[in-house]
Amino acid sequence: MTKTILISGAGVAGPALAWWLHHHGFRPTVVERAPSLREGGYKVDIRGVAVGVVRRMGLLDEVHAASTDMRGAAFVNKRGKEIATLDADTFGFRHGDDTEILRGDLAKILYDATREHTEYVFGDWITGLDERADGVHVTFAHGAPRRFDLVVGADGLHSGVRALVFGPEEDFLRRFDAYISILTVPNTHQLDRWELLHSAAAGKMVNVYSTARADDAKAAFWFSAPPLSYDRRDVEGQKDLVADQFAGLGWETAALLAAMREAGDFYFDPVCQIVMDRLSAGRVTLLGDAGYCPSPASGQGTSLALAGAYVLAGELAAAAGDHTVAFAAYEREMRPYIEKNQALAKTALRGIIPQSRAFAWFNTRMIKLMPYLPGRNRVLEQMARPIREAANALVLKDFTSSADRAPSS
Repeated sequence: MTKTILISGAGVAGPALAWWLHHHGFRPTVVERAPSLREGGYKVDIRGVAVGVVRRMGLLDEVHAASTDMRGAAFVNKRGKEIATLDADTFGFRHGDDTEILRGDLAKILYDATREHTEYVFGDWITGLDERADGVHVTFAHGAPRRFDLVVGADGLHSGVRALVFGPEEDFLRRFDAYISILTVPNTHQLDRWELLHSAAAGKMVNVYSTARADDAKAAFWFSAPPLSYDRRDVEGQKDLVADQFAGLGWETAALLAAMREAGDFYFDPVCQIVMDRLSAGRVTLLGDAGYCPSPASGQGTSLALAGAYVLAGELAAAAGDHTVAFAAYEREMRPYIEKNQALAKTALRGIIPQSRAFAWFNTRMIKLMPYLPGRNRVLEQMARPIREAANALVLKDFTSSADRAPSS
């Protein structure tokens, strides 16, 4: 009977799964390549059914208390003049209890909620998976080999577990010919829970924001480009690439690029999705971005991870640990939800990265005129509806009655 479950990745998906696995009587272990928990990071949304998951964990008040508490956003021209503004909830298409939080703050909340009952191994990673009759025999880069009943890859877009079991990343990558870089910069604009966005050039967007309780700010660079060749481990080379793309853009871009050189938390990746025909193979399955990354453009990666953790652990409990039944049910429940949320990305990306100056001009003028448009609320509702429908495109089962059938801890 399934009891021990190894989870690769201590971001959001991994600790969320650990919480629910322990709740249902399993014994989770989390291995994380980073030497310690990664705090800080960029802001992420928790929407729709994912809010319900956090509520069932008893963590919603804590998450709300750690929210970014953003007040709004403004589009600026190359001289820094505000040409259009939106309040935070309208800008983020949030509704009801939907909230926004820094990724690292959410990861810490989940880690703190699981650290007493979950084994965490930092500074190590999986190098081999050998499935046998008695479970999965796992080798690590540093630690001694161990055996687990099941293994879950919750290790993000560049999942090592996925590569070991399913094959090369390129086989599952859906590209959008766009890239994103996010990093910490000094809050020279004295932003108070406010965001500034500038898109004077076709195919490029730069924004900077500061959240509640933050002394510094975050800068994000979005740009369109055909597939680029670069070393994923060469951070300085990636910084050169971003600097070349945004050279001469205007506004405060030069100062932000200079600050980028000193940033210790530089992040760079393609805007892309992971699309797979199946999420499981034998005793191994994938969770969150590792199996169904919807891309940052969708704004739904965190919600998919939280909901996926709830469903996966619940189905394992409902099947009394029988992974052959549980993994099939997990994928059956999640598939429509995944597809609905991944469909958001392409449309959203057109709004984030204007492909012409004319579109950028039209977009900001529409935002500026929004308060004066007849039927403004109806227009906003039509814009928000696809996101709201996708965020709620999953009915959370009640797995509480399954706990009695789960293995004891």
